[in-house]
Amino acid sequence: MEIAELVKRSRAAQEVIAGYSQEQIDAVVRTLAKVVYDNAEALAKLAAEESRMGVYEDKIVKNRGKARILWYGLKDKKSVGILEYDEAAGIAIVAKPMGVIGAATPCTNPIVTPMCNAMFAIKGGNSIIIAPHPRSKLCAKRLAELYCAEFDKLGVPRDVFLVIEEPTIDLSAELMKSVDVVIATGGAGMVKSAYSSGKPSFGVGPGNVQGLVDDDVDFDETAKKMIQSRIFDNGIICSGTQTIIAGKSNFAKVIDAFKKNGAFYVDDPALVDQFRTALFPGGRINKDSVGQSVAAVAKLAGVEIPAGTKCVILKMQKYGRGEDLSREKMCPVMTAYEYDGWENAVEIACANLLCEGAGHSVDVQSNNRAHVEYAALKLPVSRILVNQICTSMNGGAFQNSLSPTTTLGCGSWGNNSISENLSYYHLFNKSRIAYVKQDWNQPCDEEIFGTSRQAGGGSDETA
Repeated sequence: MEIAELVKRSRAAQEVIAGYSQEQIDAVVRTLAKVVYDNAEALAKLAAEESRMGVYEDKIVKNRGKARILWYGLKDKKSVGILEYDEAAGIAIVAKPMGVIGAATPCTNPIVTPMCNAMFAIKGGNSIIIAPHPRSKLCAKRLAELYCAEFDKLGVPRDVFLVIEEPTIDLSAELMKSVDVVIATGGAGMVKSAYSSGKPSFGVGPGNVQGLVDDDVDFDETAKKMIQSRIFDNGIICSGTQTIIAGKSNFAKVIDAFKKNGAFYVDDPALVDQFRTALFPGGRINKDSVGQSVAAVAKLAGVEIPAGTKCVILKMQKYGRGEDLSREKMCPVMTAYEYDGWENAVEIACANLLCEGAGHSVDVQSNNRAHVEYAALKLPVSRILVNQICTSMNGGAFQNSLSPTTTLGCGSWGNNSISENLSYYHLFNKSRIAYVKQDWNQPCDEEIFGTSRQAGGGSDETA
């Protein structure tokens, strides 16, 4: 089907829901989440089979978990009509839809990313067209079929959620140029195409989450959290922890905790080199390793690992640019570094982020607020997740106050337009009614140009 026809249909549907009340909009948004929640197992099975990556059981958890947290985060939020009044300031804010949203979605998250983007779009009174990765086109099509059945029950136009059923790079690029706003969740090429479309765009950057382990934490609990973060869905989640950066004095204890919890530790430089060659042949990521089991990855490297191994940890000497293993590894493999002082830990993390993943996130396991805030001040990332499981909580969780999402903006570091989690409020325009402020007055020149004692270092003199 031609893109122009899809956009025409989508726009007609959007004009209908643009007149919906908040209650009607929320009924549709709830349905988008509930469909995925109710069909989590079947959709997970399809995703695993079609994408040929990840873990079926983890995809079930992801489908249900994201459906829960996204709807819970949206259900009481106002997005229709006048959002708020500030009587003292004389300002009222009015929400208005953006129109037709185009969303390029990845094969790593073929169900929850289309669901999430649709929930945000429709929450703002928009319609959406999904351009799925070719290895997830059946997932997108099935999702559309399930949604349409529910839309019919609600009396909602089916075309508020449309899918390019036979996606190609050219069709995705044409869609981006034809819609009103673009969301691109996927590889660097797709994100670049979105920003080149000439339309307002929200993209993401690559992950390479650095894991900093402070000396004051329970190493066993830390190992459990960081391993879970690394192995979930065979490591294809961008928020999965990539490294263990641990203090020199406790490094052996930290590694022992990881080994106790199922990690296979490699400190032989020759074996580390075998994994490097297997994961980054010719300096490029091996697509055959992405989303594969730890056993399959070890086999690629020609290394035998014990049955029951959860992940591989590679002891590193070098970090930052020039070391391929400093980059994102989309499989159950972690790298480990020793630091000498917290400043050195942050230095290692920063060097790896500047190699790849700047703007994304860090996983900090620490009970020292000064250390956490030092890392936050120094590292070029948008999220600093503390004492949590990064892969499942970085995109918003009941345990924290990050906005629930599947699209994590990486700011200017990652060549993105936002440095926060994409949410519904990014997908509607806001008109501001400016009334005359209550009890307004114009300050005198001395008040305007005078230098305060606090700001001027002790002088109240005016220029």
